[in-house]
Amino acid sequence: MTTDDQISSILHATRRIALIGASPRPERHSNRVMAFMQQHGYRVIPVNPAYAGQTLLGETVAASLAEVPAPVDLVDIFRRPDALAETVADILAVAADKQIRVVWMQLGLADEALAEKVQSAGLTIVMDRCLKIEYGRLMSGA
Repeated sequence: MTTDDQISSILHATRRIALIGASPRPERHSNRVMAFMQQHGYRVIPVNPAYAGQTLLGETVAASLAEVPAPVDLVDIFRRPDALAETVADILAVAADKQIRVVWMQLGLADEALAEKVQSAGLTIVMDRCLKIEYGRLMSGA
């Protein structure tokens, strides 16, 4: 389990986020999280093959994590649970090239076996947490 101190440290060290499963629809959580993190000084690169090449909140949508300009400090996953294994495999395939340090699974997403793979690759994993909520809870006034 990730502690508040660990999450706070991650948020302080992070500047660039790749958001997998980004949506142009303002009512979607991924869209709101992206906008919130941008408003708090983070560069968030949206990743979604369905919207590749389009502009979302001022950023060009990448078709895949491999197409995101390096480096990326943190990858935030907004995908269905049945897509997690494929998503984590994609992240691990480019982690060194993209200098990824943290894999973040949004609320409702957790998988201990995948977490072990991520940690074995030398990355930090945060599961079942919302980036926006954790920022608001731990960084307000920071």
